[in-house]
Amino acid sequence: MRPRKTILCVDDNEQVLSVRKFLLETRGYRVQAVRTAAEALEYLQTAMQGSVDLLMSEVILSQMDGNELVRRAKQLHPCLPALLVSGTVSNFDRAVAADAFLPKGACTPAEMLDRIRILVARKRGPKKHVQSVMAAPAQLAVAS
Repeated sequence: MRPRKTILCVDDNEQVLSVRKFLLETRGYRVQAVRTAAEALEYLQTAMQGSVDLLMSEVILSQMDGNELVRRAKQLHPCLPALLVSGTVSNFDRAVAADAFLPKGACTPAEMLDRIRILVARKRGPKKHVQSVMAAPAQLAVAS
């Protein structure tokens, strides 16, 4: 069984946060749900490097917007992918610090889950290429 990926989910709307947490947990993700950017940063400060696989945040938050949260989070965890979502911001121009942007309501849950899967896979890095076993005898024949 593969280890579950951890998503730090930030939204000041408790209902949206609850729905998103349920959706992600039913797809096998471990979700740490917080309501403020300060809580998210506090969580990241104590988290080990690599233990959080994705930061998913609303763009418009009270006290600190999602872009600033992503900038600070990447200072703590440089390889952490970030996905910003917004119901009021309709273009990526307002979410420049993130690796990806999704407008709330304009994408299906399946599209959101697909984007999350891609970002989490990108964090792991590309698959390593294994040299074929058949290539080795050919190299020996050439060297002889």
